[in-house]
Formats: sequence, C-alpha cells, structure tokens
Amino acid sequence: MKSSEATMRIGELAERFDLAPHVLRHWESVGLLSPADRINGRRRYTHDHVVRVVTILRAKAAGMSLDQIREVLTRTGRAERQALLQRHHAELERRLAEIAASKALIEHLMECTADDFAQCPVYRRLTETA
Repeated sequence: MKSSEATMRIGELAERFDLAPHVLRHWESVGLLSPADRINGRRRYTHDHVVRVVTILRAKAAGMSLDQIREVLTRTGRAERQALLQRHHAELERRLAEIAASKALIEHLMECTADDFAQCPVYRRLTETA
C-alpha cells in the first residue's frame, strides 16, 4: 500500500457499511477479505477493501452464502468464474420469477373486492399460473 493512499481504520470501514467491526474480522478469517495492512498494530483499509466489501454485501443480498462468495472471489480462471456466476444468475432469475408471481397475487388482493378472495376467479387463475 502506498503511504500516500488514503486509508481508514476498521471502525471507519465498518461504519461506512453499517457493519460491526467483528464482521470484517470474520470475513478476513474466512478468506473473503484480504487482511489489511497494519500501521502501529492497527488495521488500515484502502479503497480496494471498500470495493471488496461492496462485492460481498451485494452477493449476500443476492442470497449467496459466505462459502459461495468466497468461491467466486477466489476463482482465478475467468471461464471457471463465469460458469459459477452463471449458476448463481440462474438461481437469481428463478427467485425473481417467484417474487414476481407473489407480487402479482398481492397486487390483485389489494384491489380485489370479493368477500372471500380465495373464491375470486382472477385470484384463482393467478394461483394456477404461479
């Protein structure tokens, strides 16, 4: 790390993402985040660490486990990484379709005037295609 490069302490990096510092330490221990350089015994993080944390958080938001995220981050071959990411992408597409179907049901229920929505013909049709 260049001495002129801006760095931040572990608490600053954690606060930036509303994380507890122990989360970053854990991610280091499981190989998701490269250990930060230490200055006077304290971890100092760079913009590269910020990029890595964003990547981890987005992957977690997409439903990936820490093991799956580590697998993506540690793949060195582009072809292997692409194959792995395509599997995760397919799973996201499947989940998005489920969410869209659930959203359609809820949207109909918000507008449905039937006393018993389970007997509503439109709702029943939506459940058949869900």
